[in-house]
Amino acid sequence: MALQRATRTIPIVFAGISEPVAQGFVASLAHPGGNTTGFSNLEPTFGAKWLQMLKEIAPDIRHVAVVLHTEANPFYVAFSRSAEAAAPIFDVEVALERVHEPTDIEAVMIRLAREPGGGLIFLPDVFIETHRDQIVEMVARYRLPAAYPHRPFPEVGGLFSYGTDILDMTRRAAVYVDRILRGDKPADLPVQQPVKWELVINMKTAKALGLKVPNTLLVLADEVIE
Repeated sequence: MALQRATRTIPIVFAGISEPVAQGFVASLAHPGGNTTGFSNLEPTFGAKWLQMLKEIAPDIRHVAVVLHTEANPFYVAFSRSAEAAAPIFDVEVALERVHEPTDIEAVMIRLAREPGGGLIFLPDVFIETHRDQIVEMVARYRLPAAYPHRPFPEVGGLFSYGTDILDMTRRAAVYVDRILRGDKPADLPVQQPVKWELVINMKTAKALGLKVPNTLLVLADEVIE
């Protein structure tokens, strides 16, 4: 948003914007218009997918908190709505928890840990990414199963992540930059959607929580951290 306010002429290529049409960054996926194009990221249906995978790994969960920073783009609420809509299928209650500081996240965990069956879904906003290590440490302390949007979380001890392959998107964005420098116009380069997703499971964390990851997920996993 800040870049578009600053210029309507200098080309802008994004790598990792969810629902760029709905957020008003481009006119359409096929014909972006203006000076902006790029590669879209997660779509709201991932909320239901994270809930499904969390339920498969931790079948005893009954109450799930979807954590979102208070200053995150309002669009991210759509992820929570997707999870809430799918909740009856998995016999789970889902609630959106808005947080402002890491201490707010811990307060959510304390409430969930008071009775068995608590779980967490962390949405891919900048606040969550910035406090990744602290969040993973707190989740481990309160022994709660949690779903994360990207690989760096299970790499530092999170239970599992499922999302787009960010490295792949960045590489593809570099190709667009090259084409623009060679004369192509952003308005003529369609916004492309993800073609690679990755599931990363931390088995050490699963074992510490007393969880048995089903073989159906292990077969799908792009990486299993032992």
